[in-house]
Amino acid sequence: MALSRVCWARAALWGAAGTRGPFVTRRMQLGRSGLAWGAPRSSKLHLSPKADVKSLISYVVTKTKAIHGKYHRFLSRHFPRFYVLYTIFMKGLQMLWADAKKARRIKANMWKHNVKFHQLPYREMEHLRQFRQDVTKCLFLGVISIPPFANYLVFLLMYLFPRQLLVKHFWTPKQQIDFLDIYHGLRKQSHSEVISYLERVIPLVSDTGLRWRLTDLCTKIQNGTHPTVQDVLALRECFCNHPLGMDQLQTLQMKALSRAVLLIPHLPPPLLRHRLRTHTTVIHQLDKALAKLGIGQLSTQEVKSTGAELGWENGYRSPAA
Repeated sequence: MALSRVCWARAALWGAAGTRGPFVTRRMQLGRSGLAWGAPRSSKLHLSPKADVKSLISYVVTKTKAIHGKYHRFLSRHFPRFYVLYTIFMKGLQMLWADAKKARRIKANMWKHNVKFHQLPYREMEHLRQFRQDVTKCLFLGVISIPPFANYLVFLLMYLFPRQLLVKHFWTPKQQIDFLDIYHGLRKQSHSEVISYLERVIPLVSDTGLRWRLTDLCTKIQNGTHPTVQDVLALRECFCNHPLGMDQLQTLQMKALSRAVLLIPHLPPPLLRHRLRTHTTVIHQLDKALAKLGIGQLSTQEVKSTGAELGWENGYRSPAA
């Protein structure tokens, strides 16, 4: 009896395996069709790793711009005065970074083509000169912010003395006009001091003709008459040798000249002499590059910047001012 039950159960299992249900049959048909026509494709599109990275970056950039816009609207609505300073600071960073990239590109071209500074075109030469001044100010701020907790003091100094510590990219439009007026006033104050030193050295000029020309030059400037180029070039020998050569200038004379060209006068005499010689050399190189380019090729903004730098007049004033 037990043996017959075992045989019956085995037969039932074989029968179930032989008679497949509709679900099993359909699965086998799908499997066969898949073997005939290839593996079934997934309904989802799988991107390459590079495309996934690009989509992730674009998503992050989009979200960052949205958060940045909300933050700007929040500041402009609740803290309008701080928002103005924040906007100027961010724009200043962008302009300073753009200047750094341009200066790096100019330097790379100089190294690649073996070009010296005095061989550069006017615009590239002026950009490098201005960028060096800006970097000097930034380095000074970096040095004084090294001690612990000194960064808070630096922010306070930047707020109180923006003209001395900040580059022009971080000035407000009103500050740009006011500071250039201050610089022009400092130049005008130093002119009378420079002329007085010129008058003192007139008796030291050995040549009678040069002595008369130097006296006439000082008289014209004191009477408000602008000297011509020929008047200045006729005195070249006086400024190349004794008594007005760079190596023969006294400390007070060098300090007066430093104030006239907006250099720091409170330095040791050797450093003052070096800075004056370097500055006058760069100005001479800029003049030669500008003469080669032609003043007519300058834009209005470039003319204003050049005039403000060389002390012709406040470059940001209107012509009627």
